[in-house]
Amino acid sequence: MKFKKPKFWDYKKPNIISYLLLPISVLLQIAKFIKNVTIKKKKFQSIKTICIGNIYLGGTGKTSLSLKINKILKDKIKSCFVKKYYSNQIDEQKILEKNGKLFKSKNRSESIKQAINEDFKVAIFDDGLQDPSINYDYNIVCFNTNNWIGNGQTIPSGPLRENIKNLKKYKNVFLNGNKENIENIKKYIHEIDPNINIYQGEYIPLNINEFDKKNKYLVFSGIGNHKTFISMLKINDINVVKDIEFPDHYKYSTKEIDNIISISKKLDCKIITTEKDYMRLNNNNEINYIKSELEIINEETFLNNISKIYD
Repeated sequence: MKFKKPKFWDYKKPNIISYLLLPISVLLQIAKFIKNVTIKKKKFQSIKTICIGNIYLGGTGKTSLSLKINKILKDKIKSCFVKKYYSNQIDEQKILEKNGKLFKSKNRSESIKQAINEDFKVAIFDDGLQDPSINYDYNIVCFNTNNWIGNGQTIPSGPLRENIKNLKKYKNVFLNGNKENIENIKKYIHEIDPNINIYQGEYIPLNINEFDKKNKYLVFSGIGNHKTFISMLKINDINVVKDIEFPDHYKYSTKEIDNIISISKKLDCKIITTEKDYMRLNNNNEINYIKSELEIINEETFLNNISKIYD
């Protein structure tokens, strides 16, 4: 789906368009509430479930955190990934499959049953926080520190899947990014509930030494947190002279890639994209990608918390 979020979603306050859409947002939230109370949540006894989801729509670091948690847990307990199958998210599926066992289906419960049959003890869900059919053992809500909650309104008036005050029922929050606006965000969250656990994730490039910092670079991406990607590169002294943003999970045409290459040659630039975007390309040797990892700042505290579900 070639969807690029409206600019007014990320204004600091709602504008006139947002207010005009507010009645639709209210109706959608009422419909969601009715659906949630009529569906009985299922809890699985023979496998522990960790859901990594978001309230802000897209680009919050769910997949990066899923990869990090699996990397931490796999030597302690048999863990796997679960992701609902969407045809436009093949890129994320490929990355998960490169790093562990992935169960994917249009029905998350079916994927859990497959994981149980293969004797996995922990299932890490990349997305699924708003799935009313599953009672997860542990919920994590991810935010990008750059976007945070945008204008604070729910879809379509704003970028939120549900009211931000619902954080109190999830209890665990990850703030992912490059430390933008951290203290103000923490204060806001603790005003909702002072007992919410807040963790920080920072994006670390793993192959930055492969790139000559004397060169100029054109950077493009079709991810939900393009600005954070650019920020990470600049923090690591990559000379970004032009960046091009596409919608999340964007399917590039040959013409568009040829155009990017043409622009880079005019600017005498090398080309960089994300690993996720590279998965959607046909191994073009004129384009390189940055492989990054989410580093958990307060990892020991997080591990002590999450280990309670399987100890």
